[in-house]
Amino acid sequence: MNPAEYLFPQTIEEAAQALADWKGEARVIAGGTDLMLDLEKGKIAPRCFVSTDRIDGLNQITLEDDFVVIGAAVTFANLKDHPYINQHVHVLADAARSVGSLSIQNAATLAGNIVNAMPAADGVMASVALEAEVEVVDVDGAEWRPVDSLFLGPGKSSLDPTRQLVTRIRFPRYEQGRGTAWVRLVRRPSLTLPILNCAVNVFLDSKGLVKKARIALGPVAPRPFRAEAAERFLEGRSPTAENIQQAAQIAQGETNPRGNVLRASREYRLAEIPVIVEEALTAAIRRAS
Repeated sequence: MNPAEYLFPQTIEEAAQALADWKGEARVIAGGTDLMLDLEKGKIAPRCFVSTDRIDGLNQITLEDDFVVIGAAVTFANLKDHPYINQHVHVLADAARSVGSLSIQNAATLAGNIVNAMPAADGVMASVALEAEVEVVDVDGAEWRPVDSLFLGPGKSSLDPTRQLVTRIRFPRYEQGRGTAWVRLVRRPSLTLPILNCAVNVFLDSKGLVKKARIALGPVAPRPFRAEAAERFLEGRSPTAENIQQAAQIAQGETNPRGNVLRASREYRLAEIPVIVEEALTAAIRRAS
């Protein structure tokens, strides 16, 4: 079913009002890589698309005093090619390179990846490790919400895409003492969905001890998963190879992956979890130091 109308609002406020006016029968479209698939499968049947293409500022990456801010129309190609992201936020740059083909990277957006609510989506996992937030807007105003608070289950978001839109994503800005890393395990590059992925964000203090660690893993749970016991183990400790290996084993014990006929068995995933966690932690700590 083709939508009856295609709107091009000039402002965020106009976009929010358009969603409200259509009373549940409109959807926001940016890259549309996921939305078009849902339309073809009959999962959705909107009568109107509300495009964000002509809203100023949504295609920009800006550096504020405390945050890196990414507009909702920024594509994965924009992210992987951005000098600051490449130099200081390796986890996001590398995750962006993992997303589909070049044509998909040129169209798909980080905001759409988050709104689609798949628990192992590459942009989602990097965002969770970075403790990112999204700005959610409707006709009543705007609020910032943590990315990991949006997920109710696979493909289920607490956002209402018929009346709310994401306008920006932000995460804390650091140039010193932080290291990030991304590891993705797949059977072959052309396979879109990963066997496993791991995003790590580590901070070292002035003595070289782990001040804070964030370890995001997928797909090992119905929602984006943080290995919080492994994080707590690392904090306050020296980032030695032995401690990294123990943290990786702890992360394995926290997870509960399912088997998948097309990708990998539960046993294989469990065996590989400590391998990718150790690899990601080692890379992130090297960058932080």
